[in-house]
Amino acid sequence: MGIVSKPENATPLLDGIETPEGLRRLSDADLGRLAEELRRDTIAKVAATGGHLGSTLGVIELTVAIHAVFDTPRDKLIWDVGHQAYAHKILTGRREAMAGLRQDGGLSGFTKRSESPYDPFGAAHSSTSISAGLGFAAARALGYGDGDVVAVIGDGAMSAGMAYEAMNNAGALGQRMFVILNDNEMSISPSVGAFAKHLSALCARAPMVGMDVVLKKAAARLPEPFKTGAARARQAVGALTGNSSLFEHMGFSYVGPVDGHNLPQLLTILRTLKSHADGPVLIHAITRKGAGYAPAENSADKYHGVGSFDAKTGTLSKSKPGAPAFTRVFADALTDEAARDGSIVAITAAMASGTGLDIFARAHPERMFDVGIAEQHAVTFAAGLAAAGMKPFCAIYSTFLQRAYDQIVHDVALQGLPVRFAIDRAGLVGADGPTHAGAFDVAFLSNLPGFTVMAAADEAELVHMVATAAVHESGPIAFRYPRGEGTGVALPDRGVPLEIGKGRVIRQGRDIAFLSFGARLGECLAAADLLSARGLSTTVADARFAKPLDTGLVEDLARSHDVLITVEEGSSGGFGAAVLRHLAESGHLDGSVAVRTLTLPDRYEPHASPSLMYERSGLTAPHLADAALSSLEKRASRGNEQPIRLASVTYIC
Repeated sequence: MGIVSKPENATPLLDGIETPEGLRRLSDADLGRLAEELRRDTIAKVAATGGHLGSTLGVIELTVAIHAVFDTPRDKLIWDVGHQAYAHKILTGRREAMAGLRQDGGLSGFTKRSESPYDPFGAAHSSTSISAGLGFAAARALGYGDGDVVAVIGDGAMSAGMAYEAMNNAGALGQRMFVILNDNEMSISPSVGAFAKHLSALCARAPMVGMDVVLKKAAARLPEPFKTGAARARQAVGALTGNSSLFEHMGFSYVGPVDGHNLPQLLTILRTLKSHADGPVLIHAITRKGAGYAPAENSADKYHGVGSFDAKTGTLSKSKPGAPAFTRVFADALTDEAARDGSIVAITAAMASGTGLDIFARAHPERMFDVGIAEQHAVTFAAGLAAAGMKPFCAIYSTFLQRAYDQIVHDVALQGLPVRFAIDRAGLVGADGPTHAGAFDVAFLSNLPGFTVMAAADEAELVHMVATAAVHESGPIAFRYPRGEGTGVALPDRGVPLEIGKGRVIRQGRDIAFLSFGARLGECLAAADLLSARGLSTTVADARFAKPLDTGLVEDLARSHDVLITVEEGSSGGFGAAVLRHLAESGHLDGSVAVRTLTLPDRYEPHASPSLMYERSGLTAPHLADAALSSLEKRASRGNEQPIRLASVTYIC
């Protein structure tokens, strides 16, 4: 089965929808037709651009029902993560712009405040919607706004503590708001944990909508079997916790489980709740990720994130075979190390496939822990494992590691525990844009006493860094690596632990030195070739470590070159800042060498291809060469003694 077939002899409805206001003029039957058109249109749009397809297909009916019942944008609709909001974008005036989804200058793959008034809150990380929605509800109570608030949160996002913190606060404040729990038993990987089991139990034992005292007066408006079964369903739900559901314990009126693909039922329930609810309400909707599109429903990740594909067959576009991805290299190296060392364990926060730890899990299932979307817990859990004498590898994307900074400081670094952090998606990541860029980890980890911070220049170095982390016992250690394919270097049969705090010289020169930290090493070598064509001799070194810094290498490069340029795929305040500080403290910033630090610019880089993002950031080989020439010019302008002669330009040094 491929794409859902189009109804015969039907006049298209979607072409006439400019904004959600148009939905509110349609009959319920026409809204059903519209939902099918919207599903086909979403598949066609994402087939051309790639993106997060399965999550949106699972909420097509919910999207139509919410916009048909609620007065958006006056009523605030907040999508958790935002990757399930493609259909929402289509219905809110951005249908034509979907052709540029996740492309340079095009629509974001997530909700974005600057993109549309129908996106009241931006999101790309999980579990923020209830907190943000409560903020809107509390502001409304103080006279700022007058609309309803609807937050749509996935079951996977409910594994994060922030969602419970928000629910606890919402229950205490008692402000009217609607939380729709989109329960599809998946985030990216299948949902895990006790809460997922609780939801499964609700579905198995309470297949009807339960209404609390606040909603009893509206029960007559509910469709069968909900009208006659409300009291019985409430008793069934209550039996699970001894009194009521978890949500009701936290002060929410619980309504569910409901069929998230039954549009007439959704419309009736939402209309009833909008008319009669008072206080916070949670609607538990059961959906299927990838619903209505067989290739998505039948795939392991339900087409969570895909490249372009054939909409009729679901066949993904084939990419040319290249070097192995850094993520795969890490996973294979760690799996190999664990085969020799039974104390190695791996931890992921609902990203088993994204971090490659699904590979580790197949080889060592008893030593693999998926804690759900709970990065804070993942880090402290790893700290406990380390304190018990094990060797935990906590594999988290750079952008998600930000969510656990206090735990890194307090629970790991302060206690000097040897937790190993495998930081995937370091640097710029392309179509996911600034919300997923790995820009800040070098700066925020290098600040911490006792931390060792490494970055892999290529996939062979990554193998060695896994081995280094495996034997490291004196405090926490982190190694970062980018998204995508490696450079194609030969991989070692086994990683060899590196000497802590020691870099390496790749190419020796005299005039200019590039000191690279991480995956820009290839660009530094290419820049050296450009400078060689101009008559300049260039050294290229790989720092390997931001902390502890190879101070001997830094000082030698400063003493023996006219220009020293540091290069990193991270924000200011990271590796280059550490080099500058050491040179200043050691007395090497005396004018004998021009020093320049090249980092990601002080802005959130808009989504585009990684190559274009790095070009705009000034971190490609031509930019590095230009930075070197500019530094020579500035040095020459200070009137030093000896001239450096190029093909047609003389720089006086």
